[in-house]
Amino acid sequence: MKLKQTIGLGALAVCLTFGAYSCKSKEKIATNSEVGEILEDMPCEKNGKSDKNYFRAFSMATSSDLSLSKEKALLLAKQRLVTLIQSNTKSVTDRYVNEREVGSAAEFEQKFENLTREVADETISNIVVACEKSSVLPDKKYRSFVAIEVEKEELLNSMNNRISKDAKLQVDYDKKKYEEIFNQEMEKMAEERGY
Repeated sequence: MKLKQTIGLGALAVCLTFGAYSCKSKEKIATNSEVGEILEDMPCEKNGKSDKNYFRAFSMATSSDLSLSKEKALLLAKQRLVTLIQSNTKSVTDRYVNEREVGSAAEFEQKFENLTREVADETISNIVVACEKSSVLPDKKYRSFVAIEVEKEELLNSMNNRISKDAKLQVDYDKKKYEEIFNQEMEKMAEERGY
Protein backbone atom coordinates (compact mmCIF):
# COMPACT_ATOMS: atom_id res chain seq x y z
CA MET A 1 0.00 0.00 0.00
CA LYS A 2 2.83 2.36 0.93
CA LEU A 3 4.54 1.53 -2.35
CA LYS A 4 1.42 2.51 -4.32
CA GLN A 5 1.19 5.80 -2.41
CA THR A 6 4.86 6.56 -3.01
CA ILE A 7 4.57 5.78 -6.74
CA GLY A 8 1.35 7.81 -6.94
CA LEU A 9 2.95 10.80 -5.19
CA GLY A 10 6.05 10.49 -7.34
CA ALA A 11 3.96 10.43 -10.52
CA LEU A 12 1.92 13.40 -9.30
CA ALA A 13 5.12 15.34 -8.54
CA VAL A 14 6.47 14.57 -12.03
CA CYS A 15 3.19 15.67 -13.66
CA LEU A 16 3.05 18.90 -11.64
CA THR A 17 6.69 19.68 -12.39
CA PHE A 18 6.25 18.96 -16.11
CA GLY A 19 2.98 20.93 -16.19
CA ALA A 20 4.54 23.93 -14.46
CA TYR A 21 7.55 23.77 -16.78
CA SER A 22 5.42 23.60 -19.91
CA CYS A 23 3.24 26.52 -18.76
CA LYS A 24 6.32 28.54 -17.99
CA SER A 25 7.84 27.81 -21.41
CA LYS A 26 4.65 28.94 -23.14
CA GLU A 27 4.80 32.23 -21.28
CA LYS A 28 8.44 32.63 -22.19
CA ILE A 29 7.73 32.22 -25.91
CA ALA A 30 5.08 34.92 -25.78
CA THR A 31 7.23 37.53 -24.03
CA ASN A 32 7.77 40.74 -25.88
CA SER A 33 11.57 40.54 -25.64
CA GLU A 34 11.79 37.27 -27.60
CA VAL A 35 9.10 37.95 -30.18
CA GLY A 36 10.03 41.57 -30.61
CA GLU A 37 7.83 44.62 -30.52
CA ILE A 38 4.64 44.05 -32.48
CA LEU A 39 3.86 46.94 -34.78
CA GLU A 40 0.17 47.77 -34.82
CA ASP A 41 0.36 50.23 -37.69
CA MET A 42 3.40 50.00 -39.93
CA PRO A 43 4.42 53.20 -41.70
CA CYS A 44 3.28 53.37 -45.34
CA GLU A 45 1.21 50.17 -45.10
CA LYS A 46 -2.11 51.97 -45.67
CA ASN A 47 -0.65 53.72 -48.73
CA GLY A 48 0.27 50.31 -50.18
CA LYS A 49 -3.22 48.85 -50.52
CA SER A 50 -4.73 48.58 -53.99
CA ASP A 51 -8.16 49.92 -54.77
CA LYS A 52 -10.33 50.11 -57.89
CA ASN A 53 -8.20 52.88 -59.46
CA TYR A 54 -4.65 51.98 -58.45
CA PHE A 55 -2.40 48.96 -58.17
CA ARG A 56 -0.35 49.45 -55.02
CA ALA A 57 2.29 47.56 -53.08
CA PHE A 58 4.01 48.00 -49.74
CA SER A 59 7.31 46.67 -48.43
CA MET A 60 9.98 47.14 -45.82
CA ALA A 61 13.65 46.22 -45.62
CA THR A 62 16.50 46.45 -43.13
CA SER A 63 20.17 47.19 -43.70
CA SER A 64 23.16 48.73 -41.95
CA ASP A 65 23.18 51.33 -44.77
CA LEU A 66 20.22 53.73 -45.07
CA SER A 67 20.25 54.02 -48.86
CA LEU A 68 20.54 50.24 -49.23
CA SER A 69 17.54 49.67 -46.94
CA LYS A 70 15.53 52.10 -49.10
CA GLU A 71 16.62 50.39 -52.32
CA LYS A 72 15.78 46.93 -50.97
CA ALA A 73 12.34 48.06 -49.81
CA LEU A 74 11.64 49.64 -53.20
CA LEU A 75 12.80 46.53 -55.07
CA LEU A 76 10.56 44.26 -52.95
CA ALA A 77 7.59 46.59 -53.45
CA LYS A 78 8.17 46.60 -57.23
CA GLN A 79 8.28 42.79 -57.29
CA ARG A 80 5.01 42.65 -55.38
CA LEU A 81 3.41 45.20 -57.68
CA VAL A 82 4.42 43.27 -60.81
CA THR A 83 3.03 40.05 -59.30
CA LEU A 84 -0.23 41.81 -58.43
CA ILE A 85 -0.59 43.30 -61.91
CA GLN A 86 0.18 39.99 -63.60
CA SER A 87 -2.25 37.98 -61.47
CA ASN A 88 -5.01 40.54 -61.97
CA THR A 89 -4.55 40.77 -65.73
CA LYS A 90 -4.38 36.95 -65.93
CA SER A 91 -7.82 36.80 -64.29
CA VAL A 92 -9.10 39.43 -66.70
CA THR A 93 -7.67 37.61 -69.72
CA ASP A 94 -9.11 34.26 -68.62
CA ARG A 95 -12.57 35.81 -68.20
CA TYR A 96 -12.27 37.68 -71.50
CA VAL A 97 -11.37 34.52 -73.42
CA ASN A 98 -14.22 32.58 -71.76
CA GLU A 99 -16.82 35.28 -72.48
CA ARG A 100 -15.81 35.93 -76.08
CA GLU A 101 -15.51 33.81 -79.17
CA VAL A 102 -11.77 33.94 -79.65
CA GLY A 103 -10.34 32.23 -82.74
CA SER A 104 -7.38 30.41 -81.20
CA ALA A 105 -7.96 30.83 -77.46
CA ALA A 106 -4.71 29.17 -76.34
CA GLU A 107 -2.59 31.26 -78.70
CA PHE A 108 -4.46 34.44 -77.74
CA GLU A 109 -3.98 33.73 -74.01
CA GLN A 110 -0.27 33.00 -74.46
CA LYS A 111 0.34 36.16 -76.49
CA PHE A 112 -1.71 38.20 -74.05
CA GLU A 113 0.20 36.83 -71.03
CA ASN A 114 3.51 37.70 -72.69
CA LEU A 115 2.17 41.17 -73.48
CA THR A 116 1.01 41.54 -69.86
CA ARG A 117 4.48 40.68 -68.55
CA GLU A 118 6.08 43.22 -70.86
CA VAL A 119 3.57 45.93 -69.94
CA ALA A 120 3.92 45.20 -66.20
CA ASP A 121 7.71 45.46 -66.46
CA GLU A 122 7.41 48.64 -68.52
CA THR A 123 4.87 50.13 -66.09
CA ILE A 124 7.24 49.67 -63.16
CA SER A 125 9.41 52.41 -64.62
CA ASN A 126 6.41 54.77 -64.22
CA ILE A 127 5.57 54.03 -60.60
CA VAL A 128 4.86 56.74 -58.08
CA VAL A 129 6.25 56.47 -54.57
CA ALA A 130 3.19 57.14 -52.39
CA CYS A 131 5.02 56.90 -49.06
CA GLU A 132 8.59 56.46 -47.87
CA LYS A 133 9.80 56.42 -44.26
CA SER A 134 12.85 55.12 -42.43
CA SER A 135 13.79 54.45 -38.83
CA VAL A 136 16.89 53.50 -36.85
CA LEU A 137 16.71 50.27 -34.86
CA PRO A 138 18.38 49.75 -31.46
CA ASP A 139 21.20 47.79 -33.16
CA LYS A 140 21.92 50.88 -35.32
CA LYS A 141 20.51 49.30 -38.49
CA TYR A 142 18.05 51.15 -40.69
CA ARG A 143 14.56 49.96 -41.54
CA SER A 144 12.86 51.54 -44.54
CA PHE A 145 9.19 51.39 -45.48
CA VAL A 146 7.87 52.18 -48.93
CA ALA A 147 4.52 52.16 -50.72
CA ILE A 148 4.27 52.51 -54.49
CA GLU A 149 1.41 52.81 -56.93
CA VAL A 150 0.54 52.81 -60.59
CA GLU A 151 -2.73 54.03 -62.02
CA LYS A 152 -5.01 51.43 -63.58
CA GLU A 153 -5.65 53.70 -66.58
CA GLU A 154 -1.93 53.95 -67.30
CA LEU A 155 -1.70 50.16 -67.41
CA LEU A 156 -4.74 49.87 -69.70
CA ASN A 157 -3.36 52.53 -72.05
CA SER A 158 -0.02 50.72 -72.27
CA MET A 159 -1.79 47.46 -73.09
CA ASN A 160 -3.97 49.11 -75.73
CA ASN A 161 -0.90 50.69 -77.34
CA ARG A 162 0.90 47.33 -77.44
CA ILE A 163 -2.14 45.51 -78.84
CA SER A 164 -2.58 48.09 -81.60
CA LYS A 165 0.92 47.11 -82.82
CA ASP A 166 0.08 43.38 -82.97
CA ALA A 167 -2.15 42.43 -85.92
CA LYS A 168 -2.97 38.94 -84.57
CA LEU A 169 -4.10 40.22 -81.18
CA GLN A 170 -6.15 43.01 -82.77
CA VAL A 171 -8.35 40.45 -84.56
CA ASP A 172 -9.69 39.01 -81.28
CA TYR A 173 -9.43 42.10 -79.12
CA ASP A 174 -12.49 44.12 -78.16
CA LYS A 175 -11.12 47.07 -76.19
CA LYS A 176 -14.45 48.01 -74.64
CA LYS A 177 -15.20 44.46 -73.46
CA TYR A 178 -11.69 43.97 -72.08
CA GLU A 179 -11.83 47.25 -70.14
CA GLU A 180 -15.26 46.34 -68.78
CA ILE A 181 -13.92 43.05 -67.40
CA PHE A 182 -10.75 44.79 -66.17
CA ASN A 183 -12.82 47.35 -64.23
CA GLN A 184 -14.97 44.60 -62.73
CA GLU A 185 -11.86 42.75 -61.52
CA MET A 186 -10.45 45.97 -60.01
CA GLU A 187 -13.71 46.60 -58.14
CA LYS A 188 -13.77 42.98 -56.96
CA MET A 189 -10.19 43.32 -55.67
CA ALA A 190 -11.08 46.59 -53.88
CA GLU A 191 -14.12 44.97 -52.24
CA GLU A 192 -12.09 41.97 -51.08
CA ARG A 193 -9.62 44.34 -49.43
CA GLY A 194 -12.31 46.49 -47.88
CA TYR A 195 -11.97 49.61 -50.05
